[in-house]
Amino acid sequence: MTNSAPKVLIYSHDSFGLGHLRRCRTIAHALTRRFSDMSVLILSGSPIIGSFEFRSRVDFVRIPGVIKLRNGEYTPLSLSLNIEHILAIRTSIIEHTAKVFDPDILIVDKEPLGLRGEILGTLEMLKERGNTRLILGLRDVMDDPAVLREEWTRKNVDPALESLYDEIWVYGPPDLHDPLAGMGLSANVHAKAVNTGYLRRDVPADARITEPLPFDDEPYILVTPGGGGDGVEMVDWVMRAYESRAQPLFPALIVLGPFMPAQAAAEFQARAESLRDVHILRFLPTIEPYMAGAKAIVGMGGYNTFCEILSFDKPTLLVPRVVPRREQSIRATRAETIGLLKVLPIDDYPNVDKMIDALAELPWLAPPSTAGIDNLLGGLDVIGDRVERILAQRSGSVRELASARA
Repeated sequence: MTNSAPKVLIYSHDSFGLGHLRRCRTIAHALTRRFSDMSVLILSGSPIIGSFEFRSRVDFVRIPGVIKLRNGEYTPLSLSLNIEHILAIRTSIIEHTAKVFDPDILIVDKEPLGLRGEILGTLEMLKERGNTRLILGLRDVMDDPAVLREEWTRKNVDPALESLYDEIWVYGPPDLHDPLAGMGLSANVHAKAVNTGYLRRDVPADARITEPLPFDDEPYILVTPGGGGDGVEMVDWVMRAYESRAQPLFPALIVLGPFMPAQAAAEFQARAESLRDVHILRFLPTIEPYMAGAKAIVGMGGYNTFCEILSFDKPTLLVPRVVPRREQSIRATRAETIGLLKVLPIDDYPNVDKMIDALAELPWLAPPSTAGIDNLLGGLDVIGDRVERILAQRSGSVRELASARA
């Protein structure tokens, strides 16, 4: 298998939301564009992965889904099995897939040991085999360092960072935020870290406006709570501003996201029927054309939305969540400090006047590019370069081994 075309396996636990899946898909597509014979396989627990289109030579294995309850415990998404049974099935699928696929590179997204440690055995197996470069991919911001330190200590993450992972890719530039800072990690772990920059997004070549907008050719504001599972307050706040009619505002296209609670989504749809300047869509698997066409963007500050804001260079208002993680708030506050966008704290909800003023000002704000921050969006190129070096090193090792055996 060593001399076959290069293979990359990407693991994402995907218990909720769109962020992990969209990030993994972006990396997979960029790698297969760059390497004409590469195959990328994504291991995912996302219940909606089948709604997305994938490039040639990118495929996925869907492992049984789980959801996280408010008390922090996990429960099966669909199957009438206990969580331990589900985890055993997931662990078996992950390890067997990795064993048969035999990847040159394994990229683990965000969770060093996977959901409840389900990928630890796979990491140990691949490390022992010695054929696979093991990569941990982290967002630019994970959480408040004290909170993340407690979580990683509880999960016993440090030994894997020390002895299993070969590299840690941080999907952001070094001067905005360091997710490993303040964690008390060894110099050895810090030496494995590579800052890639953010992951640039483009409008796919075959993308099109599949849902026509009712605004004719009027400029519009795109409102996106990402997956939508925790975006009810933000959407409600925006809706209240349009319902007040206190100031003329640009029309709003609100994309609720697939995880918006059904009752809330139905209520927003009903409220929008009486508003000429608000149009609601439930879900767009390809949102890029709508972002590219927007005058400005309102979001919550999740990683993928932030990459899109930078890529399409739109004036932006962020309303970041602060629970269960402070990730969005940390990212948004730092971005506002360096002049990339504006932030409206969720603590001000539901002050309608503040939202109206923010929406009225939004289209006239400067786009992120005017902040003059260099090398923000080079992440996919850096990842591609790193993969190229890894494959070249592996090829050299194979030649040396063949020569020694001869």
